[in-house]
Formats: sequence, C-alpha cells, structure tokens
Amino acid sequence: MPEGDTVWLSARRLNQGLSGLLLTVFDLRVPELATVDLRGTAVTEVVARGKHLLIRLDDGHTLHSHLRMDGSWYLSRAGQRPRRHPDHMIRAQLGNAEWLATGYRVHDLRLVATSAEAELVGHLGPDLLGPDWDLDVAVRRLLREPATAIAEALLQQNNLAGIGNLYKCEVLFVERVHPWTPVGNVRDLPRLVTTAQRLMRANRDHPEQSTTGLLARGQQHWVYLRAGEACLRCRTPIRRADQGEPPRQRSTYWCPTCQPDLG
Repeated sequence: MPEGDTVWLSARRLNQGLSGLLLTVFDLRVPELATVDLRGTAVTEVVARGKHLLIRLDDGHTLHSHLRMDGSWYLSRAGQRPRRHPDHMIRAQLGNAEWLATGYRVHDLRLVATSAEAELVGHLGPDLLGPDWDLDVAVRRLLREPATAIAEALLQQNNLAGIGNLYKCEVLFVERVHPWTPVGNVRDLPRLVTTAQRLMRANRDHPEQSTTGLLARGQQHWVYLRAGEACLRCRTPIRRADQGEPPRQRSTYWCPTCQPDLG
C-alpha cells in the first residue's frame, strides 16, 4: 500500500531517470489530457509532497499524480517494454533517450502551472519526509480537533502529510497508545509524531517497509495485518476493527495489552 515513504522513493527514482533530459515520450491516457503533447520539454525535478507526486517541467507546467491504494510508477530502460503490469493499466508514460517512466493505475492526473501547485497540495500539513517538516505545526494541527481519535487524526493529510494505515497502526503500537484515544488525551503527542517521522525515514530509501527492524516474513510489522496473531512483544493476540465513519473507515490493528484503553 503506497504511503509517504513509497511516494518519496518513487519521486527520487523518477528524478534520477528523468531530470535534466528532454522528453521524447509524453503520453497521458486519461480523456481530459489525452491530446496534450509536451515532447521537447525537459523535466526539471520530481518531488513528493505527502502522498502526491509532482513532475515539474521547464515550460512552467507540473504533472500531478496520486498513487492512492493501487498506483505505482515504474522506471525502465528506453526501448524496453515495461512488463510490470498489463498495458491496459497504464495511465501515463514519460520518457527520454535513456529512461521510460510508466504510471500504472495512477490517479488524479492533473497538468497545472507549477506556480499553481498549491491548488492541489496547498491544503496538506507538514510533510514528514519533506523540507517543510515542522513538528510544532503538525502538533498544533492535530490539536485543532482534540476529541478526534488519534488513529483517525493521523490519517488526515491536512494535519501532517504522508502517514497511511500501516504507519498509523505501527506508530500507535510503538508508543503504546490505544487507537481510540482522543488526540487531546495523548500523553506525549510530540514524541508520537516524532516516532512517525523516524519510522518513515528509516524506510524511505528502499521498498521494504519494516517497523520492527526485521525483514523475515511475518516479522516486519508489530501489529499491521496481524489480526489474531501473537503480539511480538507480549504474545497477546492482535485485534482488528474498523475505525472511522463510512465510507472512509479503515482497518485498525492493535495489541490490547501493550495499548490499553485508559478510558
């Protein structure tokens, strides 16, 4: 599941392959952008903003995409047919003389003026992996709604950008916080947010997402996707429940012993 670290790594790889070179391939396979042809322009940089990916061009445009639950960007050598997914899943291709970037099932493709990027990402809170990271601002934004359950608040990208369901669950376990604890009742909110940044930074340079420090199958995560299995810390069975209001509810995983409900 793409989260902020996955998007950050995708942006870095695309930047390495596309930045500074003229585009010889520019193919957007969505109806509203299908006729746009920006071959001959050059990519100036590719950056991540939370879960959003921004490809900036030297003509003053930015191509925006979002991976959501199932999107991905794949970089292959020019002239080689990418075989990561079937062709009907391709939504975008940008290439130069050396590399071809293929966007599979990427969402929210938009082409905007680079100066107008704020229309797409200006609502986001501080990016845990970005140069704009500000712990104090993130904490203040979380505290705007002190009665909101902390697990739900962490997923609200206007509070802080980049956390998805995996890191939501893992951060709360590491900090021994029950997922339904109101934000205002979290004992050390700055520490919790700092832990979130630390875990994401530890995983941003590689595709594996391990919060335990282990890569063995079934040991990469403390609680995420481990419902019914023994807690790696205390051996209590991990629990799972839906959290949030329909249709935006998400699965939450926690250990009832390590993360007790303090009322």
